[in-house]
Amino acid sequence: MAATTSIKPFSPEESRRILDHLQQPAVFLNMTCSWPVLNWTAEHLSGCLGDKLVRFRLGRKEETNTPLFETQCSYEEAKVAQFLSWTQGQFGADVGPFSKYSHSEYWAYADYKYIAMLFHDQPSMFEDVKWSEFGFEGRNGRESTLWIGTEGANTPCHLDSYGCNLVLQVQGRKRWHLFPPEDTAKLYPTRVPYEESSVFSQVDVRHPDLRRFPAFQGARAHVVTLQPGQVLYVPRHWWHYVESVDPLTVSINSWIELEMDDMARISEAVAKTVVFAIKSARSDDNTDKWLNPTEEGKASHDENMQYVNLAVRACAQRQQTQNPRDTCPVKRDSSGQIKKNRDCVRNRAPFSVPFGPHLIAVCSQQELSLTQKHLDVSSSRNCTAGSDAESRSTSESIVKPHDGKHECSSGLTQSGPCDCAGGTSEHSSEDYKEFKHTTITTNDLLGCLVHPDIVTRVTKLLLERHMGSHRNTMPL
Repeated sequence: MAATTSIKPFSPEESRRILDHLQQPAVFLNMTCSWPVLNWTAEHLSGCLGDKLVRFRLGRKEETNTPLFETQCSYEEAKVAQFLSWTQGQFGADVGPFSKYSHSEYWAYADYKYIAMLFHDQPSMFEDVKWSEFGFEGRNGRESTLWIGTEGANTPCHLDSYGCNLVLQVQGRKRWHLFPPEDTAKLYPTRVPYEESSVFSQVDVRHPDLRRFPAFQGARAHVVTLQPGQVLYVPRHWWHYVESVDPLTVSINSWIELEMDDMARISEAVAKTVVFAIKSARSDDNTDKWLNPTEEGKASHDENMQYVNLAVRACAQRQQTQNPRDTCPVKRDSSGQIKKNRDCVRNRAPFSVPFGPHLIAVCSQQELSLTQKHLDVSSSRNCTAGSDAESRSTSESIVKPHDGKHECSSGLTQSGPCDCAGGTSEHSSEDYKEFKHTTITTNDLLGCLVHPDIVTRVTKLLLERHMGSHRNTMPL
């Protein structure tokens, strides 16, 4: 009987093929029931870590219509046991540095904790995480990060420059607000604060300021609440804001490298060089906290240019080893020798993603409405729940996104910015006069220089220049 309960709906090969074809976020169900990592509750981790200090990020529980970036948070190092005592409000208990913060006013988050570093002295724990069952042979906790938070703990809306993302919810629930790459302009991207491989949004996606960011009303939010045991797939370059909705949450994720990351590494090197050059200059309007606490100091311009050159050479080298007639990416074995990419040959065959009770697509409200119009809900395979209770809970958790309409204080639903508070129109003469006299700041200039479209173009130009100079120096 025990063997029956461990049977998975998809084999590792099937899971990998599904991930290769998914074009939108999706939730896998019933895939992790036998994973030992599901025992990694905050209480269990407290016992495993003992007196080891963990860095927590703390933020106020307040609505400000602006994102709470990591540069604006407080940081404390504490034992997980002290963290738990603080969350439980135990009178007279040892809460360590948390004594400075009211649990009713602050949330706390131990985020981005690399399991390989956290449990370097307990390597056997790596095996509790079994990403190999999703088709990534040998991948486990060593290539994963741990997140422990309280209700309200959140990560500002951002996109990851590299790879795709698999996220396992272990304890409590987390709500994900996701937006497709095509909505990037509507998310108002910024590189301040700067963090390598993360592009932040200037919008507070839960409480957007539509007067400052009017285009956001056209963004297509895909919202899902992830339950314990479920795995969320986040495709490449999908924006996401994540918030804990239960008193205690634990989750584990792994970023999966992709062939196309080579180009992204050039773009990141370019963005870093420009950001550091501009923000390191002294000026009256250049005094903000621009470097994320996750970054290890300021690299010199020489170091950043070395990074640019290394990234360009690596990308050019990969392109040169690929046959122009072959659309499959080159793969290499452990010795660096080129080998046949069987996965690519396999992926050329027609394939339909098997949405159903074990795989739920995370859809936008617009997609859900269309599905309900054209398909019978009970038999729909896409964007509808399966027959089991776990499937229903996932489907029901897809919250209606912001779709360009909102309720104002009068109770009416309308399109465009709300003017119930006596505000003016987006294009009023007063706004225009204010715009005419606005001074361009250093951050305004920087925002243009490292805009994703501009950086992408610069990346292509650098690669073309390198490839051209390489051809010109080749012997006849």
